[in-house]
Amino acid sequence: MSESDHSSGFDIREPWFAEWFNHPLYLQVYSHRDTGEAVRCIRTILDRTRLADISPSSLTVLDIACGAGRHALELARLGYSVTGNDLSPFLLDTARSEAAAGSVELAFTCCDMRKLPHDNRFDLVVQLFTSFGYFDKEDDDRQVLANVHQALISGGWYVLDLINPLHLKQNLVERSCRTIGNLTVIEERSLTDQRITKTITITPEKGEPLSFTESVALFSEEKITNMLRNAGFLIDSIAGDYNGSAFDSGHSPRMMLFSRKP
Repeated sequence: MSESDHSSGFDIREPWFAEWFNHPLYLQVYSHRDTGEAVRCIRTILDRTRLADISPSSLTVLDIACGAGRHALELARLGYSVTGNDLSPFLLDTARSEAAAGSVELAFTCCDMRKLPHDNRFDLVVQLFTSFGYFDKEDDDRQVLANVHQALISGGWYVLDLINPLHLKQNLVERSCRTIGNLTVIEERSLTDQRITKTITITPEKGEPLSFTESVALFSEEKITNMLRNAGFLIDSIAGDYNGSAFDSGHSPRMMLFSRKP
């Protein structure tokens, strides 16, 4: 899914997330992501924000980088007015098909998160499963936070779910191999202070191997809370997993930040 500009001598490639998330093999590699996990995550979000106490039909939700729609669909099933946004037409088509099959109503938009068009519209914005920090420039991440702030109504909630970098460093598996159907999937991970990079090599039973890369910025608790505050958010709390356990910087696998627009 790349092309070469032979006249200039440069190899022009799509960003890793535009290529990989739009490839049909993506959902096969991550087929272990289950609905039960999404249900627990959404329940934690609604409980911690106290939105569970308000009629769902009166609330609007934006799911940024919604992918195939696990979380957006669960919110819509509960009665919320949901918009799922993603850059991948393939993943959005999958989410639409799931919604149609389950007779679930929600809207979908296809847009780069750095260019979200919404203004003062949503009661809740969620950005889940490490869907923040894709970009090489930190200014782009700050632009995303500014867009979220702009999209929320006054008093609206933003839930940002990140990897806990300390837990990751203590538990990093540098290489793993697994079989999914007729595919052999090798995942090789490398870690710096700033990023986690994973190279995924997929070999079918017949045919040549395909290789994809994921590279996501890592944020310490101090750094991401400062970024949120600088974007105008008030930090409410941090959860350490999808069950809502208290965040422990040395042991929690996740860092789910709950913040509000004043």
